Amino acid sequence: MNKILILIAAMTISCGNTVNKPSVKPDPIATKKETIQKDMLLGSFEKEDLQKKPFSKWFEPRYEKFSPEKESMETICDHIGEYNIKVLMGTWCADSKREIPKLLKILDNSKYNYENLEMVAVDYNKNTPSKIEEELSVHRVPTIIFFKDGKEVNRFVEYSQAESIEEDIAKIVSGKKYKDSYAN
Repeated sequence: MNKILILIAAMTISCGNTVNKPSVKPDPIATKKETIQKDMLLGSFEKEDLQKKPFSKWFEPRYEKFSPEKESMETICDHIGEYNIKVLMGTWCADSKREIPKLLKILDNSKYNYENLEMVAVDYNKNTPSKIEEELSVHRVPTIIFFKDGKEVNRFVEYSQAESIEEDIAKIVSGKKYKDSYAN
């Protein structure tokens, strides 16, 4: 019973805690693709990995159900191609399970070039084999970082500041004022 309580506490706490964001050049997150470990992705992965068991159980219904707001999508479609995006998430984290299917649906609907997207899964302690979480100062997941011309422009952290993730992304890519959930 104690192990279950500790696991629940760790999962609840592990989606939290961020600090100021550094300016980092977008270079490859990992030199090799990591694998599933105990029903959890760890390291670099692709959308297709989320479409396979056991992750498809939560990914597919959320992806299919999500219908992005039209006005925000128009803004996103106009600007998203200018950005490289890095995503750090936990396949065990409720916030990641809620937001990442939506993000990928937004990227698909905007015809985003997935060659400019890097996704990395973290463990329960928000660590990765490549230690990219340290370089990018990621302390909460999901963290979606937008880069333009090699510099970090802004980031979405854990949950939306507006009505929806697409509104937040539209603000970020259009250059409007935006602060993530934990920005000072």
